[in-house]
Amino acid sequence: MADDGVRAVLLGAPGCGKGTQAGRLESALAVPAISTGELLRQAIAAGTSLGERVAATVSSGQLVSDELMAEVVRERVGAEDARRGFVLDGYPRTTTQALTLDRLLAESGAHLDAVVFLDVPKEVLVRRALARRREDDQEPVIRRRLALYGEKTAPLVEHYRERGLLHRIDGDREVNEVTQSILSVLRSE
Repeated sequence: MADDGVRAVLLGAPGCGKGTQAGRLESALAVPAISTGELLRQAIAAGTSLGERVAATVSSGQLVSDELMAEVVRERVGAEDARRGFVLDGYPRTTTQALTLDRLLAESGAHLDAVVFLDVPKEVLVRRALARRREDDQEPVIRRRLALYGEKTAPLVEHYRERGLLHRIDGDREVNEVTQSILSVLRSE
């Protein structure tokens, strides 16, 4: 790992364990785990002009645009606690967003060190989602969500593989084993 920490992205389908792993990596690497969902909630709570624009978009039921999401991410990765590094969870979700992230980091003379793809078989993801027993976790909905994720994310996985940044980790193992595999990858960067 570089002296200034690590800048990494966690990729994986809903239910693969990104949130769990992000929290564990935050502690182990002493860099913030940055969840885009949490970022949006914080921007709204802060009541800044950016937060007000995010709130207006969210309250109207629209998806946050790539441009607005880029502003939120730029603000967060530029914060003091993220100067040494970060683990991003939930961004980027598309190749366009990946290129935007590269540009945002380059503005401050930084770059991504690694992209970790938590690979979990689709049937395991469906089983995990059904076990949560949330109201919207019905099997057809889960399968649609996973199919949509696959369509949008497959090109992103390929993008990072071509750049030599992608590390595929078997996410269908015990939580500690997955964490240790990710740490091995990130500490070698």
